[in-house]
Amino acid sequence: MAVPIPEVLRVERQFARLFVGQSLSVLGDRVSFVALPFAVLSIGGSTADVGLVTAAGLLPVLVFMLVGGVWADRIPRQRIMLVSDLVRCAVQTAIAVLLLTGTARVGVLALLMVVFGVADAFFLPASTGLLPLLVSGERLGEANALRGFVHSAGLVIGPVLAGGLVALAGPGGALLVDAVSFAASAAVLARLGAVGGRAVGERAERLGFLAELRVGWQQVRERSWVWSGMLAMAVYHVVVLPSVFVLGPVLAAREWGGAGAWAVVVTAFGLGSIVGDVCAYRLKPARPMAVAAVAMAVASCQALIIGSGAPVAVIALLEACTGVGVSLCFVLWETSLQVHIPEQVLSRVSSYDQLIAVALMPLGLVLAGPLADGIGVHRTLFGMTALAVPAALVLLALPAVRKLPARPSGDIASINP
Repeated sequence: MAVPIPEVLRVERQFARLFVGQSLSVLGDRVSFVALPFAVLSIGGSTADVGLVTAAGLLPVLVFMLVGGVWADRIPRQRIMLVSDLVRCAVQTAIAVLLLTGTARVGVLALLMVVFGVADAFFLPASTGLLPLLVSGERLGEANALRGFVHSAGLVIGPVLAGGLVALAGPGGALLVDAVSFAASAAVLARLGAVGGRAVGERAERLGFLAELRVGWQQVRERSWVWSGMLAMAVYHVVVLPSVFVLGPVLAAREWGGAGAWAVVVTAFGLGSIVGDVCAYRLKPARPMAVAAVAMAVASCQALIIGSGAPVAVIALLEACTGVGVSLCFVLWETSLQVHIPEQVLSRVSSYDQLIAVALMPLGLVLAGPLADGIGVHRTLFGMTALAVPAALVLLALPAVRKLPARPSGDIASINP
């Protein structure tokens, strides 16, 4: 039976082209996420070296994210994304060649990942800002849901594909696949040509970098649903995600029987995320942020579920439910930003959103272990839920969040620098 093509892909041709390229890039990223640690270990690196190379790719995102937001509101966003893809393609190609020729060194890999992280920092806000220029407002939710579907599917398919590639071609061969995916994405971006929206000169008044950054922050500060949503997202990243990245694997090793049980739970979460993206594609709530807040409350139960002591099958089933909540929340949040924030400052607002999540998450990752050692893993997980779920419910209690419509009632095009 033929699979029906979603309407947004049939109608929005520019987005359809971008979607194909970005889908390949996301799958390549999932492969790289698994292959890079094995690459470091394959050249004699230690566990600390794996952390060093990984951090080298993340730290530039913290430093350059806001810069990327300003530039994405200054010049054509697809141009920034194109350059970013070409740089990341070159980096992954260089790493692959070094590994395949046996000349890779940990220090060199770390330096290359710094370059990769800088390109990432420019790509992310430009990507969020480009979508409303390619897709009509009534289909933005569908477009974001499809993007989320690709990310969620990558969580399930990527590790399997990466394991096969590493086994067959080694880490260098796997990373070469990621380089090809960036090249494919760049080829699509190069063919997009001009997109709709305001002229570059209208999108961002040249007030100087700091002044333009303040304009973006003003847009955040003036909208209580935006800054409160960012705070709730920060709580989720700092309090909830460490239960998945740090304490979940520890508990699986101690009480569930090992990595196989944890793989079942993670896979179930990924499948739930796919279901959530399908729901986000189908549903068109009149009050999207209210639904997003409820979905976040569901997603914030992950720590409680992981620490519940229930059988692994039950934990996996409940984690699948939280995966639905995570995807639904993120799609509705991103779509609300794209619909209600003026296009000429959208990338700057998006850069603040992404910076808060990326900057604060390591804090939770660092604190989770010592806290669990001090009061116990289960108590720490229950405490995480006791903090995170009320934070989501407080978000729901705010009238600006609860009553935000799916579509703006007035003109959002004008801003006050």
